Amino acid sequence: MLLFVLAMAATGSGAEQRHAGSVRFFAHAKSDFDEWTKRPSEAQQAWMREHYDRMLTYSPYFDSRLDWYPNAWVYKNAYAIHSDRAVFSKHPHWVLRDAKGRLLYIPFACAAGSCPQFAADVGNPDFRQWWIDGLRDKLERGYTGVYVDDVNLDWRVSDGNGKHVKPIDPRTGAEMTLSDWRRYFAEFMEEIRSAFPDAEIIHNVIWYATPAEDPYILRQIDAADYINLERGATDSGIRGGPGKYGFETFLAFIDRVHARGRHIILDDDESNTLVERDYELAAYLLINDGLDLIGADGDRSRMNPDGFWTGYDVDLGDADGPLFKTGGIFRRDFECGRVLLNQPDMPTRTIDTGDGFA
Repeated sequence: MLLFVLAMAATGSGAEQRHAGSVRFFAHAKSDFDEWTKRPSEAQQAWMREHYDRMLTYSPYFDSRLDWYPNAWVYKNAYAIHSDRAVFSKHPHWVLRDAKGRLLYIPFACAAGSCPQFAADVGNPDFRQWWIDGLRDKLERGYTGVYVDDVNLDWRVSDGNGKHVKPIDPRTGAEMTLSDWRRYFAEFMEEIRSAFPDAEIIHNVIWYATPAEDPYILRQIDAADYINLERGATDSGIRGGPGKYGFETFLAFIDRVHARGRHIILDDDESNTLVERDYELAAYLLINDGLDLIGADGDRSRMNPDGFWTGYDVDLGDADGPLFKTGGIFRRDFECGRVLLNQPDMPTRTIDTGDGFA
């Protein structure tokens, strides 16, 4: 059972704060958020600027809204080529193929032998240049940065049924190796960084790709400003302990990102219960370096302007130091409070928080 104690001695208004004990909020402006962005009043615009430190948006819909919300990231998939778009008709050779010459896909939303997105060959220099040119056009419209989805340094190439298939490497004519797959991705991400040195670049990654010190994974991290952890700390696949999917491995990955001067987004896109909501916030406060972000995609009602959870306005002040483990519990102390968190699969623990805490 996932249990935690979040002990608070003070709260405050949060979005502009940069204490490790306060929240920087990340809003994902999907189509169901259009009711707030379509024709917002000036007061609503100001509220979103105050409460959302960054917003993930989609072009061209959001292009005309950048004048009132400038801290927007534009979405772009790292290697998706849609079968119904002109680029595929013009450049079918950009799509990876199996040993029999069959087109391969990104394993997402597959049905009836096909998937909506072909898997592009990120090692192809022409594909990279086309991708970068398309991003340049979007950034010139005024976006603060780009959210690059599917920065997958683990295999994510499949047949039309979502089953993994090793592609043929067009440069060697043999099966592509995982090492080369990662190298092509790292080089591509570095080219994007070089092309847009002043843009904020966000990578949505597979945090449990191993080995942890793989040089291509480290190069990929270095090519970003933010690393997005989809599903956040409440990902149902995270288990207790130091295993491949362990909570302690998850924290170690975050430490590695921070050590390289990059920042984390806990993009909580699965949880929809109050316990999960509170657990995610506690985990965020444990790891927040003052520039990290948290999202609430799993229960979007708590991120909307008419239902924004007051817990995201917490301000515990500066941290006394990093998190540490005591009595089997992860703990971090702040000027105005204390955070304690029990990792998954561990027994229920009773904690004496001391005087002055709720």
